[in-house]
Amino acid sequence: MQNLSEQELVRRDNLQKIIEAGIEPYPSAEFKVNAHAAEIKSNFKPGDTTYQEVFMAGRLMSKRIMGKGSFAELQDASGRIQLYISRDEICPGDDKTLYNDVFKKYMDLGDFIGITGYAFYTQVGECSVHVTSLTLLSKSLKPLPVVKKDDEGNVHDAFNDPEQRYRQRYVDLIVNEHVKDTFIKRTKMYNSMRAYLNERGYLEVETPILQPLYGGAAARPFTTHHNTLDMKLYLRIANELYLKRLIVGGFDGVYEFSKDFRNEGMSRFHNPEFTQIELYVAYKDYEWMMNLVEEMVEKVAMDIHGTTQVQVGENTIDFKRPWKRYTMYEAIQHFTGIDISEMDETQLRATAAQLNVPVDNTMGKGKLIDEIFGEKCEGQLIQPTFITDYPVEMSPLAKKHPSKPGLVERFEAICNGKEIANSFSELNDPIDQRARFESQLELGKRGDEEAMTLDEDFLRALEYGMPPTAGLGIGMDRLAMIMTNQPSIQEVLFFPQMKAEKPEGK
Repeated sequence: MQNLSEQELVRRDNLQKIIEAGIEPYPSAEFKVNAHAAEIKSNFKPGDTTYQEVFMAGRLMSKRIMGKGSFAELQDASGRIQLYISRDEICPGDDKTLYNDVFKKYMDLGDFIGITGYAFYTQVGECSVHVTSLTLLSKSLKPLPVVKKDDEGNVHDAFNDPEQRYRQRYVDLIVNEHVKDTFIKRTKMYNSMRAYLNERGYLEVETPILQPLYGGAAARPFTTHHNTLDMKLYLRIANELYLKRLIVGGFDGVYEFSKDFRNEGMSRFHNPEFTQIELYVAYKDYEWMMNLVEEMVEKVAMDIHGTTQVQVGENTIDFKRPWKRYTMYEAIQHFTGIDISEMDETQLRATAAQLNVPVDNTMGKGKLIDEIFGEKCEGQLIQPTFITDYPVEMSPLAKKHPSKPGLVERFEAICNGKEIANSFSELNDPIDQRARFESQLELGKRGDEEAMTLDEDFLRALEYGMPPTAGLGIGMDRLAMIMTNQPSIQEVLFFPQMKAEKPEGK
């Protein structure tokens, strides 16, 4: 049986009283809206004859009962506006029940109402709406968290516990007005990138989320089972191999905003379900793709903020082109003073120990280099920076560098101390690709749970021929963190993954 608080019991009693007054608390008729709070407050000026017949709907967020007239606050999708409600105007006849009982006594904060009225300015100069009719649209049975401000504007009793906010994002969005702005900016980011790519003629596509083999990245997958086919399936860890199949099939440029899933640790930078955009363009290489990334992300900053400079915590990050560039070996030497370019696995392991970088016996040469870079370099790259020319062991899907033996044509874009983009000149030699997949299998036998699998169908596709291709992946959640100045990935996901909620009283 549901345990109800005293406030919830009062609201259910109010619900019953409203029904007894002959008012439907959950009406089904359409309520037409022709104006919003932010629009009126931005555009209506004293003396204007506009907004003299407005229809608005939203939540009742405050009430100040003052006898025959009352002030209230309506919150719609755009913001809040003050209402003035006169008993004799919304109840023009003899029956004043709607005002005296329903509005004054039984309507609660959080209830959805619809109003008609006209815009005006109060004597103290506040833009408001004079209500001429009022309709209850939906009764709220749970009280909203009370957010109080003192005379100096400091917030008290706010709904600010992170776990509560992430579990009950619907409440977070109601009472913490800034949260909605984060997600509006996130959508602008998507729209900006989509417009940029569409203008260049690249095709937005969809590829499978359920896959018989996982591939395209080094990560542990989530597994499931299809009953009818009686086969194991995986939630994709990346969509790379399917998009490259489309390049084989004859498309010159394809991209996808993809939900991907990786069964790994959680942190303020990692959620097991995340979004990235992957782009593949035929007849291009990673140098060309670096220029595209600079141009596209610079455009995103301009579209969201009107400037290339974005404040992230204590740092002002400038996305204006050109960005700084280091090779991976140059970056490690720059930040540690050690040249690792000629080291073998034994020497790298010793260097990691010298630098106090934790490693284990499952790590091959590529992983050791990656750990050294991650520990000693990545966190120091605040302004957007390209790291290029990775060791082949770290990049089983990238094309070998034509003039630098042992390296591949790859870059990562690092910003605010974290990777936001990864790109290759894609490996299109099916024989070389098979050999690298087989090397990954050997790493798997050593205990590397993130080693790639061997995908025979993808190799078959390559054997039909894939043109020279540049590929790109951008982590949308991490880029959103930067573009909205948020410290954790949970702040830019509507519904981040959480531990199971404990039942009340346990």
